[in-house]
Amino acid sequence: MDIEIAIVLIAVLVSLWTRPWRMLNADLLTPLLASCVLLPWVWALPFLQHMPLQLHWSGAPLITLMLGWPLAALVLVAIGCATFFITSASPEAIAHLMVWQGLMPATFTLLMGAALRRWVAHHPFVYVLGRGFLGSVLCLFASSLLEQALGQGLPNVETGLSVIGFWLMAWGDAFVTGMLCAIFVAFRPQWLATWSDPMYLKH
Repeated sequence: MDIEIAIVLIAVLVSLWTRPWRMLNADLLTPLLASCVLLPWVWALPFLQHMPLQLHWSGAPLITLMLGWPLAALVLVAIGCATFFITSASPEAIAHLMVWQGLMPATFTLLMGAALRRWVAHHPFVYVLGRGFLGSVLCLFASSLLEQALGQGLPNVETGLSVIGFWLMAWGDAFVTGMLCAIFVAFRPQWLATWSDPMYLKH
């Protein structure tokens, strides 16, 4: 719990230090508001229904691609707070959601994007597949493995089985992220703060 609160505070302070609201414009306002309206209900599903194995959907990679990490970090914390008010979840559970479904996948998405820009050719296919689809799978799975390594795995599920569960859930989340990225690149590139026409369309 203390570690998770510390991660949230550090992420918020780093984000505020970069002053991400400077890049907020009318184009990015749409995905920002959509994220704040829809995602709290998605995060709240495990608390609103009862299943032996709770299914989680993060959405953090998509939000990071749309808003950039500094603004996405603030939005994900706000989404966690909204989830707290629409569920009976404890503050500890909400801090857990903020870190492992929000901030950690978003941070891994940032690092993945930096690595692809550094070592891979700038091409729309690389952006959609590398960052939107396969990159999201790896970022979500890495976050889940780190969560489990710190003793926060799936309750009442053995380690080997929970790894398989994390892997499968990451694919479902990443499929939606990759599909929406492809649509946005084609029809609404202004909704992707991490997309750049001069960079990816220069050929």
